[in-house]
Amino acid sequence: MTASHDTGYKLLFSNPLIVRDLIQGFIDDPWLQKLDFSTLEPVKGHYVSEDLRDRADDVVWRVKSGEEWLYLYLLIEFQSRSDRFMALRMMVYVGLLYQDLIRNKQLGPHGLLPPVLPIVLYNGERRWHAPVSLAELLPKPPAFLAPLQAQMRYLLIDEGAIPAETLARLPQNLVAAIFKLEQPQSPEAVQALVTELEAATRSDEYAAVRRIVAIWIRTALIRNRKYPILLPELDDLQELRIMLSQRIEQWAEGYLAAGRMEGRMEGEIGVLSRLLSRRFGPLPTWAATRLNAATEQALAEWTDAVLDAASLTDVLGPPPADH
Repeated sequence: MTASHDTGYKLLFSNPLIVRDLIQGFIDDPWLQKLDFSTLEPVKGHYVSEDLRDRADDVVWRVKSGEEWLYLYLLIEFQSRSDRFMALRMMVYVGLLYQDLIRNKQLGPHGLLPPVLPIVLYNGERRWHAPVSLAELLPKPPAFLAPLQAQMRYLLIDEGAIPAETLARLPQNLVAAIFKLEQPQSPEAVQALVTELEAATRSDEYAAVRRIVAIWIRTALIRNRKYPILLPELDDLQELRIMLSQRIEQWAEGYLAAGRMEGRMEGEIGVLSRLLSRRFGPLPTWAATRLNAATEQALAEWTDAVLDAASLTDVLGPPPADH
């Protein structure tokens, strides 16, 4: 994630109610569902390894399991890009967490290390494609070596891969609402989501949640890929809902104008693609990519040039160096 987005997610998941909704809403496991989430406690996630190099986990929590204080540690890492070596990173984080627990004499019953639930929360536009286990990063070893290799898997929650119907079935889940707001939304849909969140967090237990969610939503709306909206600094969900209702008409007009512009651009790209194909044959991948990324001015210039050009490169310029 970008630094600002990473910080925003750390702010959100610094609240136990949001961590609870992540586990209950997006991990389908009966044992986890029965945990007493009122016992959630934050754990410092910044460690120094034995060679004195710093390592920082994004968010670490512990939650009571059963009658004894046998802690299940929740290690949550935030990502906006697929990382091929994520399984190795998570193994290092878990190892440093265990070293810290040993150093501070915070072991479980009978001196055992507690179990860890490693979660990678990913919100990139493309789908996650990195291995989720360390075994996938290693060659297949001989039979004797196989059981001696390090083992590590993590649980991936890929926001963009979660079906809209799944999110719709979680109307009171704070994390589901956050995931919806991460996607491009119409002004009306955003207003409905903010209203839903504000209504779901009116009880006193959500006092801290209302503030951090309002701060995060304001930032998310400014970053909205479809059509951003500028809002004054707010740290209250009710104020945010009222402010949106006051500006919804102006925002909607700008959103529709942006949609019309996008539709017209898509139409112009389609026409120019057909003209180029008829003159120079099927378009190579690099040409289609360049057309789809074109500005309005570039499309106009290429359309003017297509009739007199002797080759595709006379219109679009030379292909990238790697083609």
